[in-house]
Amino acid sequence: MLNILYFGDNWNYSTAYHRASALERIGHQVTHYHAEEGLPKFFKSSLIKAINFRSGYRLVQPFIQRKLKEILQSGIKPDVIWVDNGEFFGKRCLQILKQFNCPVILYSIDDPTGKRDGRRFDSLLGAITLYDAIAVVRNKTADDFKAMGAKKLIRVMMSYDEIAHAPYLYEEEIPVEFKSEVTFIGTWMRNENRDEFLNVLIDAGISVSIWGDRWAKSQHFSKLEPYYRGTSIGGRDYVAAIQGAKICLGLLSKGNRDLHTTRSMEVPYAGGLLCAERTSEHMELYQEGTEAVFWEDAHECAALCKKLLAESKIETIKKAGMKKVRTLKLGNEDICKLILEKGLSTAT
Repeated sequence: MLNILYFGDNWNYSTAYHRASALERIGHQVTHYHAEEGLPKFFKSSLIKAINFRSGYRLVQPFIQRKLKEILQSGIKPDVIWVDNGEFFGKRCLQILKQFNCPVILYSIDDPTGKRDGRRFDSLLGAITLYDAIAVVRNKTADDFKAMGAKKLIRVMMSYDEIAHAPYLYEEEIPVEFKSEVTFIGTWMRNENRDEFLNVLIDAGISVSIWGDRWAKSQHFSKLEPYYRGTSIGGRDYVAAIQGAKICLGLLSKGNRDLHTTRSMEVPYAGGLLCAERTSEHMELYQEGTEAVFWEDAHECAALCKKLLAESKIETIKKAGMKKVRTLKLGNEDICKLILEKGLSTAT
């Protein structure tokens, strides 16, 4: 059993919480801190959060450093420190963490060297060389970090959570408000053209249910609004929306250089039918047409959805996808085991 000092951040707090819980389930003792805990109220406003995001969290560095010093002075003796996503932790923060005299591992699910989020990761990028090991979910991120001098890189796939994303045992348990034909669960993002993609499906006569934040910002929202079911959902509602849909769309973030996403694992695990872009990584994960379905563009996606909805293969594909994702061992427990095994075998 390891004594793990675990730092989650605000952006991925729910997924960070799931990974911390997974570490506990596999037998480790986890002391968990939220990176924003203890920040002055000033930093909680939407405006200041936006400024922090766009400036690489420079303004919060003195406060985060002070908190880390308090933890250091508390006398806690971790065997390993796990930093999840790391956008709040700059170079000086890592220098403080190194004083615990144990390996420090970063798990980076985002794309810090990509272009989508501007300067959001400036603080993190200044600290890359101080981590003993870094786990990433993109080959391009791994290449960039290696060029920046990262000590040890571990390439993993994104993951589902064995507990949080477990399907309902019986279909009748799924609340009727979460049942749909085709669903997309995700945020509207500028320059990602997700709204235009969904418009193609709507024009093809497909009833699309949309869950997520910021969709009112879309210039096409007046057309999308009748299909909009509400803001972002989590917990059992998230599982219900996946399992209760006949088809679940998996849209990638081009700005994040995605070839797969967490949805690629969560949807089949939760009992949904994954309908996603045909990428090299999706093709490696699932057999097309039997374990998941793939498309090249919105028009092919629309035709594929209409064909599936008219046939009787949906339940067969759902069951095959659910079986396959479990054999791949891509749950949080397995991924966390892998990161610790590889990270601690070489971290100094």
